[in-house]
Amino acid sequence: MERKAYFLILWMLPVFVFATAPDYKTRIYNAYIGNNMKDWKIVIDALEAKKNKTTVLTAELLNYQYGYIGWCMGNKNYKEAGHYIALGEKNIATLEKAGYQLSAVNAYKAAFYGFRIGLNKLQAPFLGPKSIEHAKAAIKLDANNPYGYIQLGNSDYYMPAAFGGSKTRALEYYIKAATLMENNAYQSTNNWNYLGLLTQIAMAYEELKMYPEAKKYYLKIIKIEPKYLWVKEELYPAFLKKLS
Repeated sequence: MERKAYFLILWMLPVFVFATAPDYKTRIYNAYIGNNMKDWKIVIDALEAKKNKTTVLTAELLNYQYGYIGWCMGNKNYKEAGHYIALGEKNIATLEKAGYQLSAVNAYKAAFYGFRIGLNKLQAPFLGPKSIEHAKAAIKLDANNPYGYIQLGNSDYYMPAAFGGSKTRALEYYIKAATLMENNAYQSTNNWNYLGLLTQIAMAYEELKMYPEAKKYYLKIIKIEPKYLWVKEELYPAFLKKLS
C-alpha cells in the first residue's frame, strides 16, 4: 500500500495518555507497521458504536479516527475522510466540554483545521491561522506536549516559502517533539505516532539533501521497529537507490 507524505504528516496526531487496556493501542500499532487499514477501521468503528463512552475512551477513539482520516486523505478518499472528520470533531467538542486534557484538545483542533484545508485549499487563508493559533495554545497549556510542536512543524513544512513556510524550521519543531516523546516511555514505545514522527524527520532531512542525517534516522527507525514495512520495504530502499 502506497503512502504519501501528506498521509504521514496527518498521522502524527496529538495523543492522549490513555488509561485503558492496551489491546486497542496494540492493534492500531500493528495495523500501522503492517499497512493493515482494514483492521484499523474495524477498531474505530467498534469504538464509535460503544454507548456511554468515558472521556478516556473517547480520547482514544479520536486518536485512531484521526489516523484513519489521514489514510483516507492520502488515498484521495475524501468522502470517507469527511465522514470521519465530522465524527472526530464531535469527539473534540465532547472532550473540550468535559475539560479533558485541553493541551491535547487544542493540538487536535489545530490538526483538524489542517484536514479541512486538505479538503478545500481555498480555506487555507482562513483556517491556517486558526490551526497555528491552537498549536500555540497547546504548547502554552503544556510546554512538554510534543504534539503542539508537531502541528507547528506541519504548518511550516507545508506552507509555501513565499507565505512564510520553512522546512528547516519545521524540522526543528519535529526534533523538539521527538525529544519530548523520547522522555516518555509510553509515547515512544509501540506508538505509531512516534514512528511516524521519526519517519517525517528522516524524510525532511532527505528533502533538504542532508543525506547523512536522513540515513541516521532511517536506520534508527528500522532498529526500533524492524517490521515497519513502509520504511523497511519502500522508503529506505528508495533512499539508498537515490544515493547510488
